Amino acid sequence: METTETKVALIGIAVSNLDAVEKLNQLLHEYGDYIIGRMGIPYKKENISLISVAIDAPQDKINALSGKLGAIDGISAKTVFPNK
Repeated sequence: METTETKVALIGIAVSNLDAVEKLNQLLHEYGDYIIGRMGIPYKKENISLISVAIDAPQDKINALSGKLGAIDGISAKTVFPNK
């Protein structure tokens, strides 16, 4: 049986278009098997939401999710990997 190396990362997501939340949640659901946890913070003063997603997945899955998130209008996403 082949094992795939996984990495732990944190994806920071800024949502400035609240109409994009449904697409965002669909994507996170698709990658749910890899997600360790998530935390969302609505910031009503600026009408944005900030979300952090901790993930343990193969590098290509992390890159794909981050890229798909960033392609949604009104969402920006950045990925951070821990130094080991």
